[in-house]
Order: sequence, then structure tokens, then C-alpha cells
Amino acid sequence: MYVRRVVGVFLVNCADAVRHHFSADAHSSRHQIKDDGAGILLFLGKIISTSGVLEIFMHPALSQIGTQMSQLTGVRAIMKDIIETLQAGKGQDFINLSAGNPVILPEVEQLWRDCTAQLLASSEYGEVVCRYGSSQGYQPLIDAIASDFNRRYGLNLTHRNILITPGSQSIYFYAANAFGGYTASGDLKQIVLPLSPDYTGYGGVTLTPEALVAYQPTLDINEASHRFKYRPDFSKLVINETTGCVIFSRPCNPTGNVLTDEEVKKIADLAASYDVPVLIDSAYAPPFPALNFTEMTPVFGENILHCISLSKAGLPGERIGVAIGDAKLIGVLECFQTNLCIHSSRYGQAIATRGINSGALADISVNVIRPYYQNKFIVVESTLDKAMPKDLPWFLHRGEGAIFAWLWLQDLPITDWDLYQELKQVGVIVVPGSSFFPGLRSEWVHKQQCIRISLTATDEEIEMGMQRLAKVVEGVYMRSPID
Repeated sequence: MYVRRVVGVFLVNCADAVRHHFSADAHSSRHQIKDDGAGILLFLGKIISTSGVLEIFMHPALSQIGTQMSQLTGVRAIMKDIIETLQAGKGQDFINLSAGNPVILPEVEQLWRDCTAQLLASSEYGEVVCRYGSSQGYQPLIDAIASDFNRRYGLNLTHRNILITPGSQSIYFYAANAFGGYTASGDLKQIVLPLSPDYTGYGGVTLTPEALVAYQPTLDINEASHRFKYRPDFSKLVINETTGCVIFSRPCNPTGNVLTDEEVKKIADLAASYDVPVLIDSAYAPPFPALNFTEMTPVFGENILHCISLSKAGLPGERIGVAIGDAKLIGVLECFQTNLCIHSSRYGQAIATRGINSGALADISVNVIRPYYQNKFIVVESTLDKAMPKDLPWFLHRGEGAIFAWLWLQDLPITDWDLYQELKQVGVIVVPGSSFFPGLRSEWVHKQQCIRISLTATDEEIEMGMQRLAKVVEGVYMRSPID
């Protein structure tokens, strides 16, 4: 039906274009049109520009995967609304507490300027920028990471244990589709998120959406301090022969939660019984960017893929992710990467090598990046403690890391999306929390009671934003009192 309609429009407009061409030049003849190349081009140009025939090429039928991957999912759909709000409200002073982009800190920028200058002055510049490289990654960077982690954590890594990728999210895409989804025999291998909420991007990494399964956590609540913490519910968590892989972030985006070493080891042990790989998303973990506000040690193991990112260490534009793990697992992911994109940016890898080898990146992570965001969290919690009514059931997740704060409003009379809209009316933009529960199939009202607050604004903006938020929240509860 669609093709018939387009072809019909095409033929009608062809006739109109022919009549218009002839009427514009009464002396034109068929022979002139046939022999005049410019005339033919003009003629065809009129047809194409007036007919809409290009709809055929601009709107092809999408496959199931094409339909799935072309959709805005999770927080990306929210960000579209936020961008439109900011553009429509030019002249209005919004306090934007939605951003996930790291702040450009002067010391961090200077580090990468210095590393770039060193690369430009080196004899290897042409080799780095003007040639393809290995799919596994830039060898000096692989060596730098192996040396750093071996010294720092007492490991015995070789080059076979490391893969450099274009951002760490690509690692989860490779793994989710290499280990999760349907097997050759038709069995479904699940991608397990052991506790939810977690990184919204996990919702888009699998080409088999039905394979993604998340589990509801337990809540460790301190009513007196208005704080809480998520913990894995091991009584409900299922990891067995139907599991393809396990993924979780530590520290967690969006909550700032840090699973304990014991919790991580328990998850890894459950998975090891079935030869299931466990991917630990360490985008905020030590040694870089070291955005942990509580003591934590990276956990390694035979079935663990330790995944780091240099985005929050000041290189989000260069898209550098690193997978560290068993050589057999790394080999599978490398093959996936070779087929998909060849390799990550070699320029970014080359300057990262210099930052790691000099020790400057680890030093700046601990002494500049971590305290900057940790102080922002202190501003959030201290302002909420002063501004939020003590008799309301609000709970801030314990600030253990990352660049966000996570607020739970128990028994919230409206949805998180409605609260987001009300906050926009007073010039405050946050992210509704329901975007951060990918794979959670059970109904849980808690999903509509949370918001994510970015720590990337100034102290003054955060303080003012929390004060406005407190007033809006108090008004919402007053309109619909809690029983």
C-alpha cells in the first residue's frame, strides 16, 4: 500500500514536471530534451524535487533489530525532552542537575594538553594517527595498563588479558550479544543485572531484549538519618545454566552504590559454578577516575571481566574503554570488535598511555577528580538535611561514589515524571528515576519514587536547586497527605 501510494504520487508529479518544463520553453522539442544533457538534468531535478520519490530511500522498512536499535531508550528519551526544554526556555535561568557529562577541571584538561604536546613532539605521532592498528589496542597502552595493575593489585596480567575498546559501553554490547541471547540450539541465555536500579545503558546493549533480566534489591533504611542503601537480594537472585553473563556497575550510576567486596565475590562465585562471565562496570572505580567515596578494592577473578573507562578521567570524547580478564574471554570480545569497528581511537590511546605511565592520571584522579565530586555530594546532602521536612519519608542513597546523588521519596503521591515536570516549572531539571530499571519485569512502585541529581553543577546551583526541590516536594505531599 505504501509503495503504491509513493509510486502514484511519483507518476502524477512526473506529468506535472513534464508539462511545466515544456510550458517554460515553447520551443523545446523531444529532440532538444534528448540531446541537451543540462536539460535532462534540469528535468530530472524537477521530478525528484517535486515528487517525494526519495521517501522510498529515506524511509526503508526496518528489520526487528533496526527498529529496536533506532529507538530512544531509557534516560536518552528523557534527555531529548531536557534539551528541548532548555532550548525553548532560552532566557530562563534553569538549574540543570541532569547532566552526565563530567566537568572540565583545569588540572585534568592540562594533563591531556601536556600528553598531547608530548605525542605531537614524538617520532611516533605519524604511526599513531596515520596508520591502522591492532584490534586489541595500542600496544604501549596495553603494556602500561598491565604494568600499573600488576604493581598496584599484585596481578600477573599479560597483553593477552587486555582489550582496548571505543568506550566501555561497547564492551557490554559485545558481551551481551556474545554470551547472551539465543544459542545455536535455540536456548535463551539471560543477561542478568543482579540488582536494580543500575546503569540505564544496559537496556540498549542487547539485540535480544527478552534476554535482559534484573532483580529487585533489598533496602537498608536508616529512618533517623533519612539515608538508605541498596543491597543484592541473594534469596531471589538466580544465576544458573540459563545465564549468559552478569553485568553491574561499581560504583553505580545512578545511585552511587558500591557493592561490598563480599557481595561481588558471592555473585562471581555463583556465576563461576556455571562458567558464566561477570562484567564489573568500573567506569567510576579506582585507580582512575577513582570516584569512590568509600574504601573499595577492584575484584578480579577467572570469570570476571573488569571494565574501566577513561571518560570520567577527562577523556569522554576519545571513547576509551578497557576490558581486563581471562585471555579466552578477551579473545571472544576482540573478535566481536574486529568485525564491528576494527579498533578504538589510537590518538586517545596514545595520550592515555603517557598519563598512566607518568603516574599523573592516578594522582589527579585521587587528588583532584574525587574530592571535587565528593564535595558536591556533601553540598547536596547538607542542603537536603536543612531544607527537607523531617516528618516526610525522604531518603538519600548513601554517597559512596560516582557523580550523582539518588533521592527516594517514599509514598510519593505523584510519579517521578510528574515531579520532574513540576521541578521544571521552578527552573530545576533532574532525571526521573524510572529510566534506571532496565530489565526489571516485576511491578515495583519504588521505580516511580526516585530521581537522579547530577553533581556537575556549581555549589551555589546545587544548593539553590535542593532548596527549590524541597519546597516542591513538601507541596506535593501537602496536596495529597500520607495516610
